[in-house]
Amino acid sequence: MTHVTKAVKGTHDLFKESLRCQQAVVSRAREWLEAAGASEIATPVFELTEVFERGVGESTDIVQKEMFTFTDRGNRSLTLRPEGTAGVVRAYIEHGMKVWPQPVRLWYAGPMFRAERPQKGRQRQFHQVGFELLGSASPLADAEAVALSYRILETLGLRDMKLKLGSVGDAEDRRRYNQYLREALSPRQDDLSPDSQRRLSTNPMRILDSKSEDDRQVLKELGIRPMLEFLGPGAREHFEAVKRILGGLGVPFEVDPAIVRGLDYYARTSWEIHHEQLGAQSALGGGGRYDGLAELLGGPPTPGVGWALGIERVCLALEAEGVSPPPERTLDIYIAPLGEEQLELALAAAASLWPEVRAEYALSPRKPGKAIREAEKRGARFVGLLGEEEARAGALTIKDIASGRQQTVPLNRVREWLESGGEL
Repeated sequence: MTHVTKAVKGTHDLFKESLRCQQAVVSRAREWLEAAGASEIATPVFELTEVFERGVGESTDIVQKEMFTFTDRGNRSLTLRPEGTAGVVRAYIEHGMKVWPQPVRLWYAGPMFRAERPQKGRQRQFHQVGFELLGSASPLADAEAVALSYRILETLGLRDMKLKLGSVGDAEDRRRYNQYLREALSPRQDDLSPDSQRRLSTNPMRILDSKSEDDRQVLKELGIRPMLEFLGPGAREHFEAVKRILGGLGVPFEVDPAIVRGLDYYARTSWEIHHEQLGAQSALGGGGRYDGLAELLGGPPTPGVGWALGIERVCLALEAEGVSPPPERTLDIYIAPLGEEQLELALAAAASLWPEVRAEYALSPRKPGKAIREAEKRGARFVGLLGEEEARAGALTIKDIASGRQQTVPLNRVREWLESGGEL
């Protein structure tokens, strides 16, 4: 019999420190991205399956193995989103954002879903924050996106991270590279994993992204040349411009010829940010340019560039570096009714202080000593005692738990008293 008191494998409840860390990451991203002109967008957590089959690519592991797909009552195939970009671009097309002032900058945060083997830093429901810049093919847009992803992590407090920059070229560059890979790998086809044997005919570049040790060994033995050597003049010029602009922005990076993003819609610039203390799951996130994605989804040609950060991974990196999430807002005052007659007044007193003051109240009568002990356990600085005398006077007797000092304060001046630090 299933234990209904446990979360589904590969999912987690978030609360206290784990939730505060996620909130801190999203808050910092919001700060940077909205300062750069991005608007928040919230797309549905499920889409028509073809959005991801077309957008992510049918030859990718995500589509082949990792999607949560189901048929609804209308016999439509729907899929829980495994990533955010395809849904954002679908929304851009559907809502006519092409006529908005270009480029359009959008950011999002929320849960994603992949049917992977759960492990540290990789869950079946995980969370991302992402950014998409649509409507510009300029290398300035690429550099802006790269810089924003790095600065968000840097200002969260991360230091031990590396930005790895590469390029996957234009469509013609990739066709030439895929042909080279087919010719180079075909003699060793039987030594490749079953997945890579299939990819050899459908999309050989995906083999470079393989996690199979057999595949990695074959690639090493053959001395496979990197994509960067196959860049045409347009992609090479674009890549050099991105590097120059990032240098001018003071964003540290290293060129990594092995960067091959795992989604089919990427073109030209691609990048990943890694944190060395996380071991095998070191990638905090990454992104790239995807100029052909809108057309794959049935829209007009629209250049775009974007990225996503894995929030759980970022929190693991922060923990590894000893960076704590912001502390939970402390309780300012705990209001304790001393008798049944004061219960409703205690709630009214607490409610009158919200939201500027964090105030809780006891839902049943308390003796003063017990009220003080409960306030201490809750981390409150003050306890407000509300008995018959205080109710008649329309006041609270407020005690500073640390010093023992107390004062009777009119209810309509409690907020002012607390905000002044206990002085009127």
